[in-house]
Amino acid sequence: MTEAVSGDNSGMDDTSVPFRAGFACFVGRPNAGKSTLTNAIIGSKIAITSNRPQTTRHVVRGILHRPNSQLILIDTPGLHKPKTLLGERLNDQVRQTWSEVDVVGLCIPADEPIGPGDRFISREIAELKAKVVAVVTKTDLVSRATLLKQLTAVNEMADFAEIVPVSAITGEQIEVLVDVLSKHLPESPQLYPDDMISDEPERVMIAELVREAALEGVRDELPHSIAVLIEDVEDEETDQGPRKKIYAEIYVERPSQKAIVIGKGGSRLRVVGTRARKEIAKLLDARVYLDLHVRVAKDWQRNPKYLQRLGF
Repeated sequence: MTEAVSGDNSGMDDTSVPFRAGFACFVGRPNAGKSTLTNAIIGSKIAITSNRPQTTRHVVRGILHRPNSQLILIDTPGLHKPKTLLGERLNDQVRQTWSEVDVVGLCIPADEPIGPGDRFISREIAELKAKVVAVVTKTDLVSRATLLKQLTAVNEMADFAEIVPVSAITGEQIEVLVDVLSKHLPESPQLYPDDMISDEPERVMIAELVREAALEGVRDELPHSIAVLIEDVEDEETDQGPRKKIYAEIYVERPSQKAIVIGKGGSRLRVVGTRARKEIAKLLDARVYLDLHVRVAKDWQRNPKYLQRLGF
C-alpha cells in the first residue's frame, strides 16, 4: 500500500511513456461523494449530485483526455440494501460494472467513521481483477489531525494499491488521483474521440438534470419516488433564434407526492423548471424551452412495466 499525497505531471508529454486507456469506477456507500468526484475529474456536469443518498440511477461514462492516457470514469449507483425491484436492478448494475473495469476507487468520507457499509463493500470488491484504490473524500470538511486518523483507519481496512485523500469541492489532490488511476490502466490505444466527454445518450442526461432539479428541497421520501422521462426533443425557430423544445414528464408514486412536486399554485414546479432549463442549456449549448408535467405511476419502483418504460 502507498499513500498518494502529492503529484508531479512532468514527463506526461514524454512520447516514451506508453499510452494507457481504460475504465475506472468509484464505489462506496450512498452519499460518499462519488458523483461529485466524477464531475470534478471530468470538469463537466456528467453525473447529477444531491445531498440525498441513492441519487445516481444510471451508469454514466465520463471521459478524461490526457496526453498519454484516456480515463473513462463510470459513475454507478451506491450499493445499498434493496427494498424494491428498482433497488435490486441498481445493485445488479453496480456489480456488473465492477466486474468490467480496470480500476476501482473505494470512496470513504473523511468526516464519517468507517462503518459496516464500508467494510461490506471492501469485502465485495476484494476478489475483483481490478486494482483497488482507496479514495478518502470530503477532506475539506475535517482537520488535518482527523484526516490522518481516517487515513490510518483506511490503511488498516484492507491491502489497497494506494490511498488518496481528495476534496472534490476545493480540487485538492484531484490531479494526484487522476495520476494514480491512470497508471493502473492497461496499455491501450485511445478508445473514444478527443471531443467526447460522455457516451451517455443526450435524452438520459437531460432527464437526469430535470430529476436533480426536482430533488432539491423535497421531503426525505421523494428522491426514491421521482423518475423523469423525456417524451420529445424538437428543434424550433423563434423570433430570438433557434431553440430546443423539450417535453418532460416527472413521475411520482402517489398523488400526495405530485402535490409536493408541483407546490402551491405550481410555484415549486416553476422553480424546478427554471433550474433544470439553465443546466440543460449549458449541456446542449443552446436556448431551451422546457415543458414539464407531473404524472402519478403507482408503485412504479416495483412495477416491471413502469421500470422498462423509465429505462431501468
